[in-house]
Amino acid sequence: MAIIVAVPSHAPGGLEAELSQHFGHCDVFTKVVIEDGEVKEVSALPSIPHEQGGCMAPVQYLAAQGVKALVAGGMGMRPLMGFNSVGIEVFHNMGLNKVGQAIEALTEGRLPRFGQENTCGGGGGQMHGSGGASG
Repeated sequence: MAIIVAVPSHAPGGLEAELSQHFGHCDVFTKVVIEDGEVKEVSALPSIPHEQGGCMAPVQYLAAQGVKALVAGGMGMRPLMGFNSVGIEVFHNMGLNKVGQAIEALTEGRLPRFGQENTCGGGGGQMHGSGGASG
């Protein structure tokens, strides 16, 4: 059975692309189809801004693409809960540099589940976007 994995990456995407360390600020999502532990297909999905729809816009976008797993370095609690609610498992990239390294670690079971302890602060000192107003 094939599984579709998305990895926030720098353009142009692909297995040699560098990982973007925050899912909401990536250039593209590298989409990888894995079957029986092997990479079967690699493509790039354009990133979509999460302005008006908030952090849930990329969550819904990736769910609509059939993504079942995401490998990320950072994200807020709200999108993490969103991914969990649409059935997308989120794994921490453990500081790896390239998409191919992250995919290899994922298929070997070396990446931990992304938990609340991995999330970015949602307002304290780190603001997403500009303007300073929340809500």
